[in-house]
Amino acid sequence: MRYLPLTPADRAEMLAAVGAPDVEALFRDVPETARKAALFDLPRHAGELEVERELAGLAAMNRPAGAGPFFCGAGAYRHHVPASVDHLIQRSEFLTSYTPYQPEIAQGTLQVLFEFQTQVAALTGLEVANASMYDGSTACAEAVMMAQRVTRREKAVLSGGVHPQYAAATQTIAHAEGMEIVRLPAAIDAEAAVIEAIDQATACVVVQTPNVFGVASDVTKIAQAAHAAGALMIVVTTEAVSFGLLKSPGEMGADIAVAEGQSIGNPLTYGGPYVGLFACREKHVRQMPGRLCGETVDAEGRRGFVLTLSTREQHIRREKATSNICTNSGLCALAFSIHLSLLGETGLRRLAALNHSRARELREAVAAVNGVEVLTPRFFNEIAIRTPVSAAALVEACLADGVIAGVPFARLDPHAGMDDVLLLAATETTTSDDIAALAASLSKTLSGGAR
Repeated sequence: MRYLPLTPADRAEMLAAVGAPDVEALFRDVPETARKAALFDLPRHAGELEVERELAGLAAMNRPAGAGPFFCGAGAYRHHVPASVDHLIQRSEFLTSYTPYQPEIAQGTLQVLFEFQTQVAALTGLEVANASMYDGSTACAEAVMMAQRVTRREKAVLSGGVHPQYAAATQTIAHAEGMEIVRLPAAIDAEAAVIEAIDQATACVVVQTPNVFGVASDVTKIAQAAHAAGALMIVVTTEAVSFGLLKSPGEMGADIAVAEGQSIGNPLTYGGPYVGLFACREKHVRQMPGRLCGETVDAEGRRGFVLTLSTREQHIRREKATSNICTNSGLCALAFSIHLSLLGETGLRRLAALNHSRARELREAVAAVNGVEVLTPRFFNEIAIRTPVSAAALVEACLADGVIAGVPFARLDPHAGMDDVLLLAATETTTSDDIAALAASLSKTLSGGAR
């Protein structure tokens, strides 16, 4: 078999080198009770045609987001990705390239990452950005730990508007660093509570805008309160397209900005892989996790690119690493960069405006449904509504009408006491017919006409 290339002679030679009489001797430390003598009763193999049929049957059990009206958001958004993005990332130069440890043979990869960093810095309004991270949630956790290193404090305050899964990821990862995570209760608009929670022991304040309920806020006052206490301000964004319309984190006083970049260049793909964006003030750059690609010149004065800052554990002694991240989601970052390059500044602003327009149409339609209360006062492309029935039950009822009616907030935070809150998102892929179908299904279900 091509996957087992060693011959019996090869194996005998290796056993002789380690002083073992046979392969069984290598397992002598494993108790007999923990070993299975016979093979498991599994199908030995199937033909290619049979495997294709089986997998096709499994795939048919799923419903693609584009198969009908779709209003899910909550951190993962359906956007149109141009065919050229997929074509370019599959070029062998990109698809097979690996970590650029040797700059002399990785100039293309390094330049791509350099351009990506430039784009992220421009979007976030901050001076420097790294060469991407796993995803938005782990980038949030890394930002909190970075704040600990900068301030030498152990407490992080998380707004009640931060995505519950981001908060949970931060709690899980930062706990290992001995940090105290103060997670405020879920709230539609949490500015006052966040400011009140800041004290002299606070290392950082984490806020999200637009927040998990879709509320778009100017968080300048929170940044001012954080800085007055000597804390850093971390701004989280789960919908990267919003950068095309809203004030940037840097403009609002953020010291660190993290975001999920999936919305640009990357499809939903069942929740991953995604790409984390991370940017900060230049004065904090040496505490920034991950890697930083820089521009330089070679011995002959020609423009070139290198890893300027490499503080991952692969590069230096583990105890000196600023992060244990082991990948920078390079292919997803490339897709992000290609799509953003195709859009340009004008295209991104137009795309963002179209998203907001669709969301306004959505808000007006659902607000007119009897029994629906719109909770989101200011929004980009996502809103939260309260209904007189369970949001989960409402989604199931709408599904019978062929409409995927968003994400029940209780799925994200089952302990918040918001079982009647439903999150709805509209993007450029949402049509007026989709919105009309949702409104009709909601109206039918809430009026009891269908069930």
